[in-house]
Amino acid sequence: MPVKEEGTILIHTENIFPIIKKAVYSDHEIFIRELISNSVDAIKKRKMAAFAGDCLAAENEKINISINRELKTLTISDNGIGMTSDEIKKYINQVAFSSAEEFLEKYKKTDDGFIGHFGLGFYSSFMVAEEVQIITKSAKKDSQAIKWKCNGSPQYSLDESNKEEIGTDIILHLMEEEIEYIEPSRIKTLIKKYCDFMPIEISLEQEVINKMNPPWRESKQSLKDEDYIELYKYLYPFQGEPLLWVHLNTDYPYNLQGILYFPKISGRADWESGEIKLFCNQVFVSDSIKEIVPRYLLPLRGVIDSPDIPLNVSRSALQSDRRVKSIGNFISKKLADKLKSLKKDDPQFYADIWDSIAPFIKIGAMEDEKFADQVRDLILYSTTKLSDNNEELTDLIKSGSKTFTTLDAYKNRLTNENNKILYSTDEVSQSTALNMWTSQGKEVLKLDTVIDTQFIPWLEDKNKEINFVRVDSELDESIKDDSPEIADKDGNTKSEILKKIISSALNNEKVTVQVQNLKGDNSPPSLILLPEQMRRINDITALMEQKLPGLPEYHNLIVNSNHPLIQGLLKLKSTQIVIDGSSKTDDGQLASDIAIHVYEMAKLSIGGLENKDIAAFQTRNAELLGKLMQKFV
Repeated sequence: MPVKEEGTILIHTENIFPIIKKAVYSDHEIFIRELISNSVDAIKKRKMAAFAGDCLAAENEKINISINRELKTLTISDNGIGMTSDEIKKYINQVAFSSAEEFLEKYKKTDDGFIGHFGLGFYSSFMVAEEVQIITKSAKKDSQAIKWKCNGSPQYSLDESNKEEIGTDIILHLMEEEIEYIEPSRIKTLIKKYCDFMPIEISLEQEVINKMNPPWRESKQSLKDEDYIELYKYLYPFQGEPLLWVHLNTDYPYNLQGILYFPKISGRADWESGEIKLFCNQVFVSDSIKEIVPRYLLPLRGVIDSPDIPLNVSRSALQSDRRVKSIGNFISKKLADKLKSLKKDDPQFYADIWDSIAPFIKIGAMEDEKFADQVRDLILYSTTKLSDNNEELTDLIKSGSKTFTTLDAYKNRLTNENNKILYSTDEVSQSTALNMWTSQGKEVLKLDTVIDTQFIPWLEDKNKEINFVRVDSELDESIKDDSPEIADKDGNTKSEILKKIISSALNNEKVTVQVQNLKGDNSPPSLILLPEQMRRINDITALMEQKLPGLPEYHNLIVNSNHPLIQGLLKLKSTQIVIDGSSKTDDGQLASDIAIHVYEMAKLSIGGLENKDIAAFQTRNAELLGKLMQKFV
């Protein structure tokens, strides 16, 4: 067959192939996405042309991939609209036709690897092929089939072909180093990754590979819960079922569809990389979309599909793009709306999943003012408050062993004038102080997640009228018995005597001993309190040094003179305890040992004893019990 035409590809083509192979695409496998996307476009164009009466419609829209191991070729065939010789010259030889030179120059300068490579489309095939052939027949009436061939240099040939069916075959003669792409399993994997939800049937050696029919393109009314769960399990196998999902669909001021899921997260979520999959017209683009959605939503899973997200710009440009910011705000609002309706319509379920969704909401509120306003009334707090027969509290929600409330509901129940909100961060280590408060009928919020150390100051900043005080920070006047004390014949009160006994035994100027008569049978013999702001500074310092918070050298020891152990310690005074340290009776030494024991118990209850000190504490504890047994048995 005579050569119809030979020529040179336009627009500085001596640079195009190195750019394609080295600069534009960081991953060679992208070629399969590009070529199949072109085939889908061609099929859609034929369908539109047939609808207008300009050509015959395809009997069965399809894309087929075939492999020839002997020739080391990979062929992608479609029955789309095809091309004439003039169209090949226009769309293939001129490289994206208009502004291609600027397009290539842009990719010389950018370091971004994955964003926006649809523009080069067909030429991505030269990343893996040493020669590419196009055999195509246009759907236009009486069109001659054409064969285009290029070996990766600026030279090409254009011949007539005997192809009878309308459509296009792209034949890739693979390079030796890219021979992996004649393996069926490799091609199947790539189709599943990039083209699984394309609307056209894709076959490999006559076996249909892709799933098609993406649920996010359907209306919410046409989908059942099972459909959403099926998609989640398909996208994220072995991850169980999602907690809830949000269906996104808008066509103004941008086109966007998608489904986002709240997953059941075990352990720490990944707040940096994310697992949301970005599609463009049902073509997978990336699962790294931290420039598109707010950071606090990155641990969500699911799909965002939009042709209006700019894909051929740098990441820094994406972050400042007004449309992208608008898309992020739209997604956040839709999620907030979903949570609002869920809390209103099914508060029990909302409380059941609260611990799993709380990090998203709290971090989002701290990072996004608009989102904070939207979720203000959606934030729950675990509380020690329980409903009783004499009080109907409709703002409490029971979930398992926990009871939840809102901040506004807690504030409405406050009786103190200074709007002090009691909270606990660890029920175990703070159990002594926690029990002391709850035994007095005080309501305590349980803020026991890592994020709460930053969330509490944020709440205080947003609610100037309140202040958060941890249960082991200070004492309230309501739990103190301020009855006047009677002094002994030497003018000393019981509190003054106890303070001298314990201070002398500890012999530590960094520990300030305070004696209080505390109400309640559950009040401890002693406890160590740190002022709220001092403790916060201590916690932040430990966090910056990447260690657990310790007990500061300077701290207060509160001794409860109402506790039987402390009262027994006071009685030992009557056996002539010498306080100045020069000499001690047996009872005096026993009182000193008890005083030290009281202090160490207070340290132990807040984790103030290091591992190396616990063994010594146990030894001294056994010795003390032995002395007491000898005295009273």
